[in-house]
Amino acid sequence: QVQLVESGGGLVQGGGSLRLSCAASGNKVFSTYPMRWYRQAPGKQREFVAAITGGGSTMYADFAKGRFTISRDNAKNTVALQMNSLKPEDTGVYYCDGMGLTGQGTQVTVSS
Repeated sequence: QVQLVESGGGLVQGGGSLRLSCAASGNKVFSTYPMRWYRQAPGKQREFVAAITGGGSTMYADFAKGRFTISRDNAKNTVALQMNSLKPEDTGVYYCDGMGLTGQGTQVTVSS
């Protein structure tokens, strides 16, 4: 059974940084799957943040360009999201998605 478990969320002041991590486990070959991060702010729809292919090609939402970096370690079955210059509007639950699954999410709160 495949699982995705996110970690690394928390409370940070505006301008600060957080690094989210998502660990995949199960019997699928992690390196063959593109992985994505989504987020959902209170009262809003879930939105795309960033994606990375198995080979490391990346794509970002406009709001994430220049501030967020997605990366993966196929040897460790993990995908990370480094978030810098955080803003209060980045507050929300961040979800790791891929391999046919979505994780349970990790809360990110950015104070002004």
